[in-house]
Amino acid sequence: MLIKTNPENIEEALHTAVEVLNNGGIVAFATETFYGLGAKCSYESALKRLYELKKRPHEKAMPLIIGSTEQLSMLSHKVTETAKNLIEKFWPGALTLILSANEGLSEYIVADGKVAIRVPAESFALKLARLAGFPITATSANISGMPPADSAEMVISYFGDALDLVIDSGRTRGGLPSTIIDACENKVKVLRAGAVEIKCNPISG
Repeated sequence: MLIKTNPENIEEALHTAVEVLNNGGIVAFATETFYGLGAKCSYESALKRLYELKKRPHEKAMPLIIGSTEQLSMLSHKVTETAKNLIEKFWPGALTLILSANEGLSEYIVADGKVAIRVPAESFALKLARLAGFPITATSANISGMPPADSAEMVISYFGDALDLVIDSGRTRGGLPSTIIDACENKVKVLRAGAVEIKCNPISG
């Protein structure tokens, strides 16, 4: 299913997307940079299917978006003071934080006991996460190793009709992806330089 958004139907599109996610479906939607693929993080079958569609290496856990910091406790109870400072300064925005994961989360979103989370900047993705009230995957809408999609047409070129819903919000601005910071300890580590500049020492390698 394809929905093209406009100011008149944005609420309908959002509610349809949440319904699809709650039913275990996969949704493509625009973030502030590129298109992402969303599945409800507690739906193991949807996460597995998403991995298979993207041909994503199993050791690469999928990042998540949430609608507000109040939802952090669903994913991590160990938020360092440094992480809190970064959250206050850069969320909503293109900063993904790696935090210690709660017990019981799916192996598809946890790697080495850690989970990747962000509150996106103004975009369909942010509106969706706020309305849903639960964490959603936001892995890039592409086959692993291919360029990220900046349009619904590009998403469809990768996946055809394999997705349950594609929300067409027009072309995204592209640019740099989110910066990824490991904030599990008070000394942060830059894992990927991106749209948000953080002045600290990256890890070697």
